[in-house]
Amino acid sequence: MKPFTTLQGLVAPLDRANVDTDAIIPKQFLKSIKRSGFGPNAFDEWRYLDRGEPDRDCATRPLNPDFVLNQPRYQGASILLTRENFGCGSSREHAPWALEDYGFRAIIAPSFADIFFNNCFKNGILPIVLAATTVDRLFQETAAHAGYSLSLDLAAQTVTTPAGEVIPFVVDGECKHRLFNGLDDIGLTLLHTDKIKAYEARRQAEAQWLFQT
Repeated sequence: MKPFTTLQGLVAPLDRANVDTDAIIPKQFLKSIKRSGFGPNAFDEWRYLDRGEPDRDCATRPLNPDFVLNQPRYQGASILLTRENFGCGSSREHAPWALEDYGFRAIIAPSFADIFFNNCFKNGILPIVLAATTVDRLFQETAAHAGYSLSLDLAAQTVTTPAGEVIPFVVDGECKHRLFNGLDDIGLTLLHTDKIKAYEARRQAEAQWLFQT
């Protein structure tokens, strides 16, 4: 998992509340567990004018010109700005996989669904909760200025606007540690490799019959 320290990124505004995980990555794409290759199908039903299917080449599909992520000014965005209760619905981890594969490293919203929120930290995405009034203002500024970008600093826990305004955010210490150091669940476990090996050696000495083939 890629560590997250700081990010200077273009903002894409998704002005919708209660965006569920089936909208983020529709159910027909859940067959794979590779954790990669889902980016072209992120927001598939909103992004394209036809129905997406696994293994179909998205480069030849008709785009929905009215969907925000298809607008030229938001190409290359790495920060998603959205509304309350983002990531609700089923607990599919494919949702943050799709967003990360698309290119998003951070999401700003007034609130998130709990499971999705925690899955973001496990997959290299920083979910930032800001007050609804602050999010409203960021939407207005993003719409008013093409190329609007924000600077995020995980260590300092701040969002800095182009005008220099510094907006603090709160993040759990354990979640901050794992994201800052690029540690998913496996990575956290491997930090204890020496203890695991010591336990296995001790257990083999205590109960040799368990290890006989």
